[in-house]
Amino acid sequence: MTATLADVETCVEALWPIAGAEPWDAVGLLSGDPASEVRRIHLAVDAVLDTVDEAIDARADLLIVHHPLLLRGVTTVAETRYKGAVLARLIRAGCALIAAHTNADVVTSGTSAVMAERLGLRDLHPLVPSPTNPAHGIGRVGDLTEPTTLGRLARGLSDILPATAQGIRVAGEYDRPVTRVALCAGAGDAYLALPDVLTADVYITSDLRHHPASEARENARVASGPALIDVSHWASEWLWLEVAAAQLRDALPGVEVTVSDLRTDPWDFAIV
Repeated sequence: MTATLADVETCVEALWPIAGAEPWDAVGLLSGDPASEVRRIHLAVDAVLDTVDEAIDARADLLIVHHPLLLRGVTTVAETRYKGAVLARLIRAGCALIAAHTNADVVTSGTSAVMAERLGLRDLHPLVPSPTNPAHGIGRVGDLTEPTTLGRLARGLSDILPATAQGIRVAGEYDRPVTRVALCAGAGDAYLALPDVLTADVYITSDLRHHPASEARENARVASGPALIDVSHWASEWLWLEVAAAQLRDALPGVEVTVSDLRTDPWDFAIV
């Protein structure tokens, strides 16, 4: 059985409702004819030239990405620019493009929930619950089934996440006890002051900038607060792709769904 792009849009809406996206986000169908046939879907975190070529080589009719290609204002789609080149390659190949971003972050099987499940956390709830559905929301907080140390938790993360040049950065003592974990897949330093973060033993997220991380660390010394673990943005969200692919396969029998294992983290190497 095959599906139309409109059928896939309906499925995507059921899995990751657009109403759950942040107001600033740009999700949903970005290019493609809703009447076109979809036999193969390829999933990736980013719509970059390499993942586009991978999708085309796989003869995919649709590329679903986490990060929206057109999130910020675009004044040209000339092929001399990255976004124009991406769209042109997809259109010429007859491959549509859909983004599921913050609408895929907030659901119970979203990016943060998947990371929390891989860490074995229990009694989960969002850091920022949705006003319409308390089970949905940004980030997750929960407890490990058995206490560990900050160092062992960080090493466990390195086994779960795909390797990147950044690796895993940690602020806190290696032997610090850890039971309660707060996390946010993707960029999460906006949530450092949330009560569920401040009362956790550790906060795992990505893209921690110098000043927010330094302030959080110093506040923890004079009051209380979590240790910090900073992981690759791409790696933290890549875990979700296999879960999303399984959901699409269940909802769209007969449609082939593949997952990119290309590393689209922007950094190639680090010197320490």
